[in-house]
Amino acid sequence: MTAPFVVKVGGAALEQPEAYPALWQSFVLLHAAHPGGVVLVHGGGSAIDRHLERLQMPTERREGIRITPPEQIEEITAVLAGKVNKALVGLLLARGAEAVGLCLGDGALARTEKVRGYSFDPGRVGEVVGGEARLLRVLLAERFLPVLCSIGLDEQGERWNVNADNAAASLAAILRAQSLLLLTDVPAVLDAEQRPIAELDQERADALISSGVISGGMIPKVRGALKTAAACGTPVTIASWKTPEDLPRLAAGADVGTRCLPPRTPSSARA
Repeated sequence: MTAPFVVKVGGAALEQPEAYPALWQSFVLLHAAHPGGVVLVHGGGSAIDRHLERLQMPTERREGIRITPPEQIEEITAVLAGKVNKALVGLLLARGAEAVGLCLGDGALARTEKVRGYSFDPGRVGEVVGGEARLLRVLLAERFLPVLCSIGLDEQGERWNVNADNAAASLAAILRAQSLLLLTDVPAVLDAEQRPIAELDQERADALISSGVISGGMIPKVRGALKTAAACGTPVTIASWKTPEDLPRLAAGADVGTRCLPPRTPSSARA
């Protein structure tokens, strides 16, 4: 079976998704054209912010992730797995795709545990620690287009809020995807002069994060892209959803956005 593309979309495209018909049509066309199909992963941070504000619940982010107190996980699940996911499934169905809405925990796609490695307690924030791609492979073989939100489940069935960039990166590794495309509001990762960076390796990314040039939500995006590039051995692209006509070119490996590179092998380092 041909490996699929994994595409993560976020940012303003999800605030009013019906306002961007060309974007969703481009996903349908890419899914139809590529033998391995497309797996679409989405965020929904702005929708969560508005929902929590109506409930008078606080919103806090640190180091690019959303702090998720236990009392908020139900509300976040309702927004991501309910409102946002079903809106996207509806838009894709209306354009001819057999879209199916899922979350990370469905069918044991991705095993989730509480995230580690932070100097603070992020609450009910999870990370993917493994998974089984069988459900997605069955759906893709029948030409369904899976649409996943980033709510994970642990072995006890508890829900965890997983950063959507990290979720997409983990799924790409589990699926051994042909490519991972991270689509955001900006055309690429930007340098200190706000110019697009064509390529990033781990060393340069670490330096730009330490200096504050890469900050906020771009930090987990870049880290997830580099982790997936290392796991799959292929570059991962960060680009903009605002130019959907670039999607086929991106999927074909065109020079668009920022390419996050896998580690060089000894032979490539000598070349």
